[in-house]
This record gives sequence, C-alpha cells and structure tokens, in this order.
Amino acid sequence: MAGSIANEISDVQEKTENQTLNLDQVDKENNLTSEVVNEPGLASNNTSPSSQCWKGGKPLQILSNHLNDGQDDKGKKKNMWWPPRGLLANYLALTIIVVLFYGTLVGLLDSLALPGGHIFGLFIIVVMCHIAGELITLLRLPSLLGMLTMGFMLRNVPKINFAEDLDPKWASDLRSVALVVILLRAGMGLDPRTLRKLSLVCFRLAFTPCLVETVTVAVASNLLLGFPWLWGFILGFVLAAVSPAVVVPSMLDLQDKKLGVNKGIPTLVIAAASIDDVLAITGFGVVLGITFSEGSVAWTVIKGPLEAMVGVAYGALFGFILWHVPAKDDKSLSILRSAALLIGGLFIMFGSRAVEFGGAGALGCLSLAFVAASGWRKQKWDDGIWDGDDNPVRTFFNYLWKIFQPILFGLIGAEIQVSQLEANTVGLGLAALGIGLFIRMVVTFLVVFKANLSISEQFFVALAWLPKATVQAAFGPVALDYARNTKAGPEMEAFGIKVLTIAVLAILVTAPLGAAAISLSAPRLLTPSPVNNKSSNDTEAQESV
Repeated sequence: MAGSIANEISDVQEKTENQTLNLDQVDKENNLTSEVVNEPGLASNNTSPSSQCWKGGKPLQILSNHLNDGQDDKGKKKNMWWPPRGLLANYLALTIIVVLFYGTLVGLLDSLALPGGHIFGLFIIVVMCHIAGELITLLRLPSLLGMLTMGFMLRNVPKINFAEDLDPKWASDLRSVALVVILLRAGMGLDPRTLRKLSLVCFRLAFTPCLVETVTVAVASNLLLGFPWLWGFILGFVLAAVSPAVVVPSMLDLQDKKLGVNKGIPTLVIAAASIDDVLAITGFGVVLGITFSEGSVAWTVIKGPLEAMVGVAYGALFGFILWHVPAKDDKSLSILRSAALLIGGLFIMFGSRAVEFGGAGALGCLSLAFVAASGWRKQKWDDGIWDGDDNPVRTFFNYLWKIFQPILFGLIGAEIQVSQLEANTVGLGLAALGIGLFIRMVVTFLVVFKANLSISEQFFVALAWLPKATVQAAFGPVALDYARNTKAGPEMEAFGIKVLTIAVLAILVTAPLGAAAISLSAPRLLTPSPVNNKSSNDTEAQESV
C-alpha cells in the first residue's frame, strides 16, 4: 500500500517537472522570436510565418499579442470608438469647448449672443473661418485664403450673411487687437544682426516702391478716372501700403521652415513692410488733411513724421524697461513678460488713436517687441537661438495668434461688400491697380538688385510685396467718412466712394493672390538655411552690404 502511494507521488512529481520544462521552453522560444522580430536588420533561418515575415529583405514586425488584438489586458473586447484617440479626440474636445463657450455667452449676454446679435455674428465668423482655414490647407494653400473667402461669403451670400450683424466699431477694434498681436510677433522675429547688416537695403525697399507706386496710381487715376491730384494721391497712399496681416505671417512661416534665413530675406521683408505701412499711413494722413483743410497745413505736414518718432521712442523705452522688469529670477517670468508686452502693445495702439496720433501705434508695437526681445536674447533666455524658438513669450504669442488669426482675416473678408462695388468704377479701378502693381514689382526687383540676392530671390521679394489688406480695410472708408462728416458735398462723396471701391478691389485681388504667390513660390525660389548657422548668417549678411 505504502509502495503504491509512493509510486503515485513520484509519477505526479515527474509530470509536474515535465510541464515546467515545457513552459520554460515555450518562454525561451517566445523571447527568442520577439528579439528576432524586433531587430529588423537581423536575419533568421526560421521560415515559419509565426516567427518572421520578409518583404524587400527586411522583416515585418509581428506583435506577440497578435491573437489578442481588440482585447484589453483582461481579455475583454475593446471598443474601437471609445475612448476616442488621436485626431478624433482632439476634434471632439475642440467641439465640446466651442459649444460650452457659446452656451456661456448666451447665459451672460442673452440676445447679443443669439442670431441677429453682434456676438453671434462674431462667433460664427471665428468658427467658420477657422474651419475654412483648416480645409484649404489640405490644398497646400495658406489658411488665410480660406478665412478671407469665408469672411467674404458671410457678408455677401444671402441666408448666411451673419457678418451684417457686426457692430462696425467692434469689428475695427478687434482687427486692431489682432494687428497688435501680429506686430508683436513680427518684432520678436526680427534678427537684429541681419537687420543691422541690411539696414540700407531695408531703407530702399521700404521707401522706394511705396513712393513710386503712389505716384503711379495718382497719375493713372487722374488719367483714367478723372481724379483730382490730391484725391489721386489719397488713393495712391491707400493702395501703396503692403498688408502686414498677410506678409508677416507668411514670412514668419518661412523663418520656421528656414527658407531664405541665411540671406535675411524674412527679416528684411518684415522690417521693410512695417516701415512701408508707416510711410503710407503718414502720407495718407498728410494728403487727407490738406484735402479737407482741417487745422494748420504746417501742423498736418509735421504730424506724420512726429507720430513715427513717438512710436519708436515709446517702443524703445518700454522695451528697455522690460529687460529688467520683472526680475530675471521671478518664477512667473514668462507670464509677466507676456502680459506686459501684450498690454504695452495694446496701450500704444489704442492710446495713440485716442490722442489722434494713430500713426504711432503700428511702429510702436514693432519697436517695443524688437527692443524687448533683443534684450532677452542678450540675457541668454533662449540659449542664444536667434530665431527665438525657445522664447516662452514668443510661444505664448504663437498660441494667441491662432485665436486671433480667424478674427483678423474673417473680418477683413467681411469688410468687402459687393453692393459697394460700382460697375463703372471696377474696370478702370482694376486697370489703375494693375499698373501700380506692375511698376511696384519692377522697382522692387531693381531696389534689391545689389543686395547679394540671386535672381530668383529678387523675384520672390517682388512677389512678397503684392498683398494688400489691412491698411486698405482700415483706411479705405476714411476719406468717404471725412467727406460725409464735413459735409464737403456730393462730388467729394463720389470720390470717396470710388476710393473705397478700389480699396475693396485691391483686397479682393491681391490678398489671396499675394498669399498664394508667397506660399507656392518660396520653396522654389528660396534656398533652405542650416539651423543656427551663425557664421554663415554673419558672412552672407556682411556680403549683402
């Protein structure tokens, strides 16, 4: 009896040991298979499909849990739709945020946030322009094209013309806030070393094409449209301004892609475009003041350059203060600097407008961000990276721009009203605009001829000088408003309507055309620049002088 029990016990132990050995062997084989599968360059003599597959001489990885796809760790079947992952989760989160935000607006503002209210119109413009911008990028076109087009549709297409509900003052103020954001981004994106080396070229590029186009448009409008000379120069200065809202984001995108950076092309165009706008706005104000004879003519002539000097002085002073305030060791340094820069830009933009020194706003924002960022670079906040990629303040403004971009371009598109386009003015207005643009491109090409740029790079700079939107949307109606407010008579009002009509045509034609030209031509006409190639930057910038 005892012997039989002992035999049974020994048999059980032998079976247990055999099972353990079999399990160990299986584990070793699985580990070996996993190692072979996870090393794509390792060959294997095992041709079993369960261990390895080959395609083009490289093994395809086979997951060890292949049979457990669609199951979680407990062997339960996974839900393929919930919880959402990837883009689906991102879009769902964004949709929930938008819906809840709109519900909050309805709760706070009641009728203003319902259909027919100002807030509802603005909300629809922002959401729809953002969607349109995302969709048009699928065609490899700039997002602002979709935003401009959607804004135009929301103003002029029946049944969806929600932009008609906007308060004009709100729209103007929001465009100004968005312009502050883009100008501050542009100021931080300027390379002071390249700008110093290209100062002479920048001066020529800012002044010469603008003044030549102004004179060309004045002559063309006088001959084709019968404009008096003063009204011709009013139209010339309105059309001569390059749009920073179109040019600056495009140039910043080129900086991110390192296209033309070694030659300083994005910095050159951004800086020259800002000065170009100041010159056009200054000239417009001077001629407008002379035309309507408000106040002293001498003061009107002096006021323009004085506004530019005030803007530069304010930006330099406040930018220098931001070098030292807040303290460098403050734990909330990036937040405080971001807030101070934004509030400082808004102050100069709206404060200068309140004291009727509106020309100081744009240049003040640009110089403020430029001086502040120059000091922060010297403090090695961004580890000496000149494009500022590691600057947390610039990162903050990059995110802020994503919010204000559909606001700016949507409202610019909504500024175009088909009902204001006079048929007898459209054809001749387009002719005057086309003549001015052609002469401007030729002059721009010649101006940068001795700037150590290749022929293709010169042609790109000429194309980058085409877009017009922001200044035209802001100052196109000003002459008409002056004529009506001063009761200058029906003839003056007629000229004001023609100026507005041609300004609208300039936006409609050049903003999408110029943005597309910049986006599509840059990879073909500009050469990629190596990242952080400091010596190359200095050498080529010195040669360009």
